[in-house]
Amino acid sequence: MEKLSFNKSPAPTIGVELEIQILDSETYALTPLAPEILKMVPDTMSARIKPEFIKSMVEINTGICSTVSSVEKDLTDTFTFLNNLTEGLGAKLYSTGLHPFSRGTDQMVSDKPRYKKIMDDLQLVGRRFISQGLHVHIGVDDEEKVIRVNNNLRIYLPVLLALSTSSPFYEAVDTGLMSYRAKLFEALPLAGMPDSLDDWDSFNELVSLLTKSGTIESVKDIWWDVRPHPDFGTVEIRICDVPYCMRDILAITALIQALVLTLAEQHENPEPHMQILRTNKWQAARFGLEGQYIDPFFGRKCSMREAAINLYRYVKPVSEALKSSAYLDEIPEILSRSTGAHIQKQLYYSNGNNFVEMIRAMQGYYFR
Repeated sequence: MEKLSFNKSPAPTIGVELEIQILDSETYALTPLAPEILKMVPDTMSARIKPEFIKSMVEINTGICSTVSSVEKDLTDTFTFLNNLTEGLGAKLYSTGLHPFSRGTDQMVSDKPRYKKIMDDLQLVGRRFISQGLHVHIGVDDEEKVIRVNNNLRIYLPVLLALSTSSPFYEAVDTGLMSYRAKLFEALPLAGMPDSLDDWDSFNELVSLLTKSGTIESVKDIWWDVRPHPDFGTVEIRICDVPYCMRDILAITALIQALVLTLAEQHENPEPHMQILRTNKWQAARFGLEGQYIDPFFGRKCSMREAAINLYRYVKPVSEALKSSAYLDEIPEILSRSTGAHIQKQLYYSNGNNFVEMIRAMQGYYFR
């Protein structure tokens, strides 16, 4: 196998991917209309709206954006276009990490050979995997730097998950977690919190070994919570649930861009213990913003909310330089009103345990 080439990005560009659910407009269950929707997408939009693992979801992609305001316009234009197509077919779009009551075994896998092969490999694990995530790519200008950034980002991934949690229900059950999607995802091979990488060559060797053994076909089959993306010249943060509203999506995107740029200027490559990283991620998945966070180097415990506000303050100077602080300043607002997971639970139990009423109310929040 040829050595991977990292297509360096000279600036901290942004690319955002959103996985969106397609719901029947009467029952609010997942409906396999993606093939019909995609047939109606013109060639000019085909790079923006793509098929996903199951036929009851699609993926929205931005172009390569230089600012969070560009991300906002890109996502809003594409979502509005897609929403109009969807409503014309008697369906609706929904933005959370998991559908609350549709069953995974009822979903239809998309026709792409890659997805068929994945489902054949994963069996029941794959049939249960009907989750939706927010993926954010940030451009990095050097292959060794992207390895350091990838390693250091792991410290903050639990905080990013806690800020985005939106999957408390699964197959009509209150899971007791704020992000059950995070635990479903960990059942997949080569998923979850990655180990530390020594350098670019060690990443190359790992990818080569996995490819030669037939374990993966390419880097895109490595489903870590954060990974270098050689083709795009980015680090890709994949841990987040899909936030329930656009302003949270943009706030978390601004936080991630500023964090990557901050870490890119650090030359340290610390080695936090994997058990601490996993413990913090569990706290985020289980309790969301009500969880606890352990400093991976000093052992000091604080609330996840305190860890989030500390992270906000840490990246604020870089955000101001990027002119994205208006978006970043929504982070304290998330801490004040809480995330989609908490809001869903409040709506569900205050509406007589009614998922349809919960979904209807949640849809009204998307562009607020």
